[in-house]
Amino acid sequence: MAEQSRTDVTMTFRANSDLPLPLRIEEEGQAEQKNWLEQLDINDFDFPYLDSLLLASYSDWLPQQPSFPDSHQAGWFLANYLGEILISQPLIQVDISDQHIISNNLREVLEQKGTLSVKDQMGAYVLSPVKTRHHHEVFAVLGCHINNVNESQFPFAEMIVNTAAQHLLACFYKRFEALFVEDLLNAQNQAKREEQRRAMLFQVIQRLSDKIDVDSVLKEVFERIAGMYPDAKVELLMSQDHPSRDPRIRTLQLQGEQDGMCVRAFMDGVMLWEDKRKEDGSSYAEIAVPLIGKQGAYGVLHLFLSDEIEEADLQLIGILGDTAGTAFENAKLYEQSNLLISELRLINELVKRLNQSLRLKEVFKFATEELLSIFKAEYCCISQLDKESDCFEIMSSNFPRIFKEFFPKDYGFNGLVYSTREPIILSDYQAYGKISSKFMEETKSRSLIAAPIIVRGEVNGAIMLAHREERFFSYDNYKLLQILSQHIGLAIANASLHAEVRRMANRDMLTELYARHYLDESVQKHQRKDEGGSLIIVDIDQFKGINDTYGHQIGDKILREVSSIVRSAIRKTDIAARWGGEELAIYLPGADVESGYQIAETIRLRVASETDPKVTVSCGIAEWTRDSEKISVESLFYYADMALYKAKNNGRNQTHIGLNPEL
Repeated sequence: MAEQSRTDVTMTFRANSDLPLPLRIEEEGQAEQKNWLEQLDINDFDFPYLDSLLLASYSDWLPQQPSFPDSHQAGWFLANYLGEILISQPLIQVDISDQHIISNNLREVLEQKGTLSVKDQMGAYVLSPVKTRHHHEVFAVLGCHINNVNESQFPFAEMIVNTAAQHLLACFYKRFEALFVEDLLNAQNQAKREEQRRAMLFQVIQRLSDKIDVDSVLKEVFERIAGMYPDAKVELLMSQDHPSRDPRIRTLQLQGEQDGMCVRAFMDGVMLWEDKRKEDGSSYAEIAVPLIGKQGAYGVLHLFLSDEIEEADLQLIGILGDTAGTAFENAKLYEQSNLLISELRLINELVKRLNQSLRLKEVFKFATEELLSIFKAEYCCISQLDKESDCFEIMSSNFPRIFKEFFPKDYGFNGLVYSTREPIILSDYQAYGKISSKFMEETKSRSLIAAPIIVRGEVNGAIMLAHREERFFSYDNYKLLQILSQHIGLAIANASLHAEVRRMANRDMLTELYARHYLDESVQKHQRKDEGGSLIIVDIDQFKGINDTYGHQIGDKILREVSSIVRSAIRKTDIAARWGGEELAIYLPGADVESGYQIAETIRLRVASETDPKVTVSCGIAEWTRDSEKISVESLFYYADMALYKAKNNGRNQTHIGLNPEL
């Protein structure tokens, strides 16, 4: 009886399938404004992705589904915008013919956007569309099969199903709004994380930029990573020996297989990462970040993170690696500059006392003159150990007959000083009779004082002072020479260092050719005094492919081989330089373009046959003469470069001559 009353009341309501969901805001304007979430809606572009959301909404709706009188059994099912049934209750028994009827009716509901009731043998199917809020597009259909229902009861059944569809729609938008809010919160959290990363990155850059000590830079890097990723395992693999007590700092083994990712990151100069799995199924990320400065790579930062890495974290770690590399390089340069300044100050003081020249030849000459004057000796010679011949060479002497002669390092008093590292005082050479000395015999000297020249802890040469009188030198002379030899050794080291610095400044260390600036200056000098000259630019073909295929070490080997061929193919007066990368430039003073072409072809053919692995070169040639209106290094290189460009475009392994329109 109670059930009948409820049914009567329910039947007084009629479902209206065209009722807007939710109600539209009246055009006249109302004081009450809708919640901003209610303005959100889906469109037909979202329909293909709604199945999972519809199923979740259906599961929310299902416990609260409307009930029918006991005489009617109902089973519900849900279809998507394509008419595909996503879920149905086991209560519904659908045969093959019913499946066809349901499919056709679903398509009709989707097209007509209205509720549809269809009679079958057991009862009836009622299909109610589920529409979007604003444009009322049908994105799902809620269906119900009701047993023992006749056509007179269709309006009641439609009302129940429409009400259920409205409830399902409410469940759907509740889920949709929750999903939107979740995405919004995730975006907000992501923005916060990005802000934290930027703040952290700013702090890292600021703190690293303030460090001028290598150990402080490395310590700061470890601390920053520990702050950003507390669970991370970090180690630093250095490409050069760096004394450190920190066990996390190790030497990078370029030939090791276990650190293959680190080696690749170091060689290629790019960050590498990989998400991996442990035996227990947990994930972790391995990252190798090269520490790169302007002058090259110094090591690799090797990280193990306890979870998969995000793109934003990769960017942050990459910037940290770049910043750390620059800071490390700056700290290294600062240390080196301090060391160099200290050495230069010491050298400067010694130079002031011994000479005003930084040329090694003048240092030896000045030292000889000063020693002769100080000790009143008749003869003096200063020798230096030649590392190539492993002999002593007489670098300076007032006795010309032994100047520039070579003596074995175990010969004479030079050999005695070298082996004992101690100074010598000899009263009478004729009475001594234990050691033969050409210097003493040729000069007929009897008195001798000698002292080793020690440079960086090693005997680099010897100073010998002689007089034809016996017992000419006193013990004070002996002690004074011992002191002065140290200053002379430092002065020689200073001059040698200066000569080496000048050589390094004018030379490319890899190819041992001249540097580009030296070539520019030389061409300018020749253009001021010569009548003409030619320039050859040699470029190794497809050199990047060599590096990519064989590695940079083989690429360096090829550069050295080609440079050696160039040096052997030109005259002593010609100037060969490394122009940049794999490009070499050769200036031929006074040579015309035909001579340049012959030399370029010789180089090209030899490179093709003598290099291993085999490579080829392309050559461009240009010349200038005094008759040209504009004479400049830039124009000469421009025409040679254009000729090289033509050789490259025509298939490489060729020599072309650049045409100067002013000639």
